[in-house]
Amino acid sequence: MDFALSPKARDFSARLSAFLEAQVLPAEAAYFKSLGGGPGPWKVPPVIAELKAKARAEGLWNLFLHDPDYGAGLSNLDYAPLAELMGRSLIAPEVFNCNAPDTGNMEVLVKYGSEPQKAQWLGPLLDGAIRSAFCMTEPAVASSDATNMAATAEVRGDEVVLNGRKWWSSGVGHPDCAIAIFMGVTDPTAERHARHSMVLVPVGTPGMVIERNVPVFGNFDEPYGHGEVSFTDVRVPRENIIGGPGRGFEIAQGRLGPGRIHHCMRVIGAAERALELLCERALTRVAFGKPLALLGGNGDVIANARMAIEQARLLTLKAAWMMDTVGVKAAMSEISQIKVVAPNVAQAVIDQAIQIHGGAGLSDDFPLTAFFAYARILRIADGPDEVHRGLIAKLELRRHAARLGLPKG
Repeated sequence: MDFALSPKARDFSARLSAFLEAQVLPAEAAYFKSLGGGPGPWKVPPVIAELKAKARAEGLWNLFLHDPDYGAGLSNLDYAPLAELMGRSLIAPEVFNCNAPDTGNMEVLVKYGSEPQKAQWLGPLLDGAIRSAFCMTEPAVASSDATNMAATAEVRGDEVVLNGRKWWSSGVGHPDCAIAIFMGVTDPTAERHARHSMVLVPVGTPGMVIERNVPVFGNFDEPYGHGEVSFTDVRVPRENIIGGPGRGFEIAQGRLGPGRIHHCMRVIGAAERALELLCERALTRVAFGKPLALLGGNGDVIANARMAIEQARLLTLKAAWMMDTVGVKAAMSEISQIKVVAPNVAQAVIDQAIQIHGGAGLSDDFPLTAFFAYARILRIADGPDEVHRGLIAKLELRRHAARLGLPKG
């Protein structure tokens, strides 16, 4: 395995790091101060448009897309450290047009979209002119098993009719959210992984109602939101089905692999910034006549945090390298491993940073509470820890069963 960055990725990394330090991090305070609070409707702070224009002018744009016709043309391995840098700031991903769920939705359109779908929706998303949402999770069923899905996408002639209720539809509260991808059952009699379809639904289509934005730890994640959305006899043209009927599950699996790399590297970036803040506080804050760094077991805390972050990063880079060299299917165990490891490591490191900061760590004067919420959310988003551990165990047992000449079971 070779985790060395290509010359192109090194160039992007240096320029991205400089832009973050000079432009993005100094803008955070003004950004968060300008947010209105509450459940919406929201406005996007003007500083975001300013930063996006500067980032695009410097070529720091759509870095996540591997296809050079649409993005930077970087491999998963080359993009991983860039995602980590963006994870240092809660506003950075949108600045570089690399924020979820838009990244996943753009990847879906690049890989599976028809030419008319690309022309209508992919172009504006690539330009950062609109935002998007992904409507998959449902409140009434255990959505960790996507085959439980109750929402329907019924093909009727030249239309597809959508019914159901979704929630945690991230991004749907954004003022610029113009398109949502809806996943529902098209043929309940088909093989269980061929029942679903993904459908493009313009926001505002009759019957699509954003019922509310769901708070997370009391925060609405303004201006993006995580909406509960009802679909009642929503009718869109049949050609809005992505890739054709019955391919929803296949598309979902293809969408989640790269997305998990992005999430894990971003949360490692958040852990790195938290450790930096921890060390700064520990070196400059004095209690009982000593810097905090020299009190109690704080030296062990710092050492353990460094070791855990390094291990999580190496495992994530291995998964990215495998996706590039042997494909997503062969890397399924490693992808699930990082999805468990990275958020748990970040949560532990950020928690220690909060503790070192004392009362200040619980405030909004530092990004730690927001980082903690993000890490904790990732232990559920894109599949809960338990589902990923189950897959890891299944693949491990299958490997040893084959070695012993036993049936797969």
